Amino acid sequence: MGWVYLFVAGGFEIVWVVGLQYSDGLTRLWPSVGTVAALGVSMVCLALALRAIPIGTAYAIWTGIGAVGTAIIGILLFHEPRDVVRLFFIFVIVAGIVGLKLSTPS
Repeated sequence: MGWVYLFVAGGFEIVWVVGLQYSDGLTRLWPSVGTVAALGVSMVCLALALRAIPIGTAYAIWTGIGAVGTAIIGILLFHEPRDVVRLFFIFVIVAGIVGLKLSTPS
C-alpha cells in the first residue's frame, strides 16, 4: 500500500505545483485553495508512504514524479520548450524512478 500512497502523493504534487501557476502567486482565491488542498493531500500521502518505503527512495520518487509530471504539463499547457535534450533528460528522470522502484523491496 505504501507504493500506492507514494504515487498518489506524486500525482498531487503535480497538481499543487501546476496550481501555483494558476493561482498567480497565491493571489487568486480558488486556485490558491486548490493548490493548498493538493499540497496537503500530497504531504499526507507521502507521510503514509514513508511507513513502508525508505525515506530516501520515497522522497526521490516523489520529487521525480513531480518534476516529470510538471515538465510534461508545462510542455502541454504552457507551451514550454520540447526540444530533444529536454525530453531526453525527462526520460532520464523516469528511468531513475523506475530503477529506484525496482531496487526497493516492496
